[in-house]
Amino acid sequence: FLAEEETQTRPPSCRTTPLINKYRTITSVCNNRRNPLLGASNTAFTRWLPAQYEDGISQPKGWDPNKLHNDAALPLVRLVSNRILSTADADIESDREFTFMLTIFGQWVDHDLTLTPFSPSIRSFSNGLNCDESCERSEPCFPIPAPPGDPRLRPDTCLPVFRSSPACGSGNTAYMFGENPKVREQINALTAFLDAGQVYGSEDGLAKELRDLTNDGGLLRVNDQFLDNGRELLPFTSVESNMCATRRKTLNDTTLTEVPCFIAGDVRVDENTALTSIHTLFVREHNRLARALHVLNPTWSSETLYQEARKIVGAYNQILVFKEYLPHIVGPDAYNRHLGLYPGYDENVDPTIANVFATAAFRFAHLAIQPMIFRLNENYQNHPQFPSVPLYEAFFSPWRVIFEGGIDPLLRGLIGRPAKLSTQDHMLVDALRERLFAFTSHIALDLAALNMQRSRDHAIPGYNSWRRFCGLSAPQNEQELAVVMNNTELARRLLELYGTPENIDIWLGGVAEPFAPGARVGPLFACLISTQFQHIRQGDRLWFENQGVFTTKQKASLASVSLARIICDNTGILRVPYDPFRFTSPSSFVNCGVIPAFDLTPWIETGKVP
Repeated sequence: FLAEEETQTRPPSCRTTPLINKYRTITSVCNNRRNPLLGASNTAFTRWLPAQYEDGISQPKGWDPNKLHNDAALPLVRLVSNRILSTADADIESDREFTFMLTIFGQWVDHDLTLTPFSPSIRSFSNGLNCDESCERSEPCFPIPAPPGDPRLRPDTCLPVFRSSPACGSGNTAYMFGENPKVREQINALTAFLDAGQVYGSEDGLAKELRDLTNDGGLLRVNDQFLDNGRELLPFTSVESNMCATRRKTLNDTTLTEVPCFIAGDVRVDENTALTSIHTLFVREHNRLARALHVLNPTWSSETLYQEARKIVGAYNQILVFKEYLPHIVGPDAYNRHLGLYPGYDENVDPTIANVFATAAFRFAHLAIQPMIFRLNENYQNHPQFPSVPLYEAFFSPWRVIFEGGIDPLLRGLIGRPAKLSTQDHMLVDALRERLFAFTSHIALDLAALNMQRSRDHAIPGYNSWRRFCGLSAPQNEQELAVVMNNTELARRLLELYGTPENIDIWLGGVAEPFAPGARVGPLFACLISTQFQHIRQGDRLWFENQGVFTTKQKASLASVSLARIICDNTGILRVPYDPFRFTSPSSFVNCGVIPAFDLTPWIETGKVP
C-alpha cells in the first residue's frame, strides 16, 4: 500500500525537451516544470476555504440528520428543490439578450475543466447494500430522501446518489497507509487548463483511441458507418453499454439499427444532442486544420500535424472563452478586476480547479437551460421534418443526430433561439428537476437536489462563508438577506428552510442572487468564476498569449477567430450571427462569406521541419 501510494504521488520527471516546451502533454503533466502535477488530470481539486465535514475528516454535511449546523438542522435537498427551484415549463421566461448557444457552450467549457469520478463501487463497503436500490446512508451511498408530501417521490423512497471518489490517501483511506487521517479530497479527472481536452481526451490511452492512425494525416477518428450530409460524425464507442441504446430507428423501413454512444475526449458527449453538435463541430475543425496544414507543410509528420492542429484548437477555446463567453457571464466589473489584460505566465499561480467552482459556481447555467432542444431549418424556422424535441427526450440519444438531420438543425437552434432567463421565480425546468435521465435511470433524477447533495458530499462551506471570501456582505437575518436577494419573500422562504444564511447551500445561494450589472450570475458567482479563470490563464505556461507559444504573426491570425467562422467552415449553415451568443433576429444574420476566414499562412514552415 505504501509503495502504491508513493507511485501515485511522486512527481514525474520533466526533462526539458523541445516537445515539452512546444506542445501540451495530454494529461498536462509538466505544464508547470517546477511542480509537474499542478493542473494535471487525475489530481485533487484545490480548496479556497477549508472543508466542513461533520466528523472533520470525511463524513458529508447532512449525513447525520439530527446534527445541527450553526444551531440549525440542514433541510433535505429535495425539499429545498421543491420549495425554491420548482417551475412549470409554461411559465419560463426567455432571455432577450443571449442565445441558447451561450448556455450549451458553458456546458462545453465545463467539460473541458471538471469531471468528478464517483465511487467505482455501487455497493456499500460495510454491508453490501446496492446504492441504486437502498435508501440507507452507508459509504459510498449518500441517497436523497423523499420529503413529506413530495409531488413525485413516494414516502420512504429516495433518489440514489453515490459519493465522489476520494483522492488517494485522503479521508478514511488514510488509515490504510498507517497515517493520521487526512481530510477527504475529491479528484478532477480532467486537466485544469483550457486545452480542448473534451476534444482530445485527458488521458493518454483515450487520446490515442481518438486518433486516426490509419494514415499520416494527423486526423481525429470519425464515424465509419454514417455521414451527416457528406460531413464527418463522431465515432462510436466500443464500450458495451445500454446508456444510448434506449432507441432503435428503422432504416429504410426494414432494418432495426441499434445506435451506440458516441466517443469523444469527454465521456459526457452524449448527455444531450445540442452538446453533441458542438463536439462534432470541433472534431471537424481539427480535421479541417490538419488537412490544410498538410497542404501547407507536406513534409510534416502525422504527429506534427496532429499536435499543431490540436494546439490551434486549444487556442481557439481560450480565445472564445475569454473574448466571447466570459464577458457575458461575469459582467464588466468582475471581468475588469480579474480577467483584463493578460499579465503573463506566473509559475507560482496554481491553476488547479477549486472544489467550489466545480461543485457549485460553474453549475450556474443549469438555470439557463430551456426545456426544449430546438431544431431549425435554413430560414431559422421550426424544422418541418425534424421538429424541436423536449430536452428529456434528447438525453443520450445519438440516434437523433444520425437519423434526424445531423448537427445543422441543432446548431441553428442554438444560435437562433434564446436561452432561458434565470429568474428567482422560475429557476429550474421540469426536464432537469423531474425528468433528468428518465430513460436511462430506473428513477428520474433532480439536478437541483443533486447539486446541493454533491456540495454537502464535498464539504463545501455555506453561502455566507463564500460571501466573506469574496469580500461581500454576509447577511445575518431575514432583513439583510432580503437586501442581498432584493426579494423579501425569497429571503423568508430560504430562512424558513435553513434557519440561518450561514447554512444555505452554496449553489442555491449563488444562483438565487440577482444578476450583477451586465452579467448572467450574481456578485458571488461572478467573483468565484472570474477568480478561477484568472488562475487558469495565469498558471498556464502554454497559454496562447504567453511568450514563445505562438509567433507574432500566428497570434495576429488567431485574433480573428470566431465561433461564427468555425460554424461556417464545418457545416452547411450559410447565414450566422456575428456573435452567436447574442440573441438577434435572423434578418440581421450575415452570409458566411462576410466573416473573415482563418489565415493559416503564418504556419508555413520555411526552416527546419519540427
